[in-house]
Amino acid sequence: MENLIFILIGILLAVGAMVMRRRYAEFYGQTPEDYEDGFPNFDLKTHLRGDMVCEGMIFGPMGRMTSTFTAEFHIAWDGDRGVMDELFHYNDGSSQKRQWIITIGQDGQFQTEAEDVPKGGKGTQAGPAVEMRYAIRMPESAGSHVLDAVDWMYLTPNGAIINRSQFRKFGFKVAELVATIRPRER
Repeated sequence: MENLIFILIGILLAVGAMVMRRRYAEFYGQTPEDYEDGFPNFDLKTHLRGDMVCEGMIFGPMGRMTSTFTAEFHIAWDGDRGVMDELFHYNDGSSQKRQWIITIGQDGQFQTEAEDVPKGGKGTQAGPAVEMRYAIRMPESAGSHVLDAVDWMYLTPNGAIINRSQFRKFGFKVAELVATIRPRER
């Protein structure tokens, strides 16, 4: 009986350590409050505007790169409502279009809509970072799975944006995206 108690305590400690690690030490553990005193200040309407270019890569669940892409963004604002048109070109020759509708609210909060984001997304601007959470439906060619996504965008001092996103199914990471976004050179 005593051995069973020690085994159960060990299991509880291991689960507790995993929960604490995920909350405080991993990508998902970040919060907007971690960045609210940072500089430079990321403002969606200022830093996501006009024609932009994006270059990035997608990593599979084992951390290996599975795809690369370039994208062209056009973002226009009318007051607190923005429309972001995206056109992605993948290394396998395929392309994908998406249009985001962004609505800025109070205290750095915003909401998003897109055709493949069934319930919309919610986000927060804080210091040099922007966080957005949403569920995204994958294309039919990828099985039409719905994945939970967390996007973090970080503004660098020269105005470039670094985007890191993780996609999960049943709590397990199935993909990660890392990209740069910057204004198109004229």
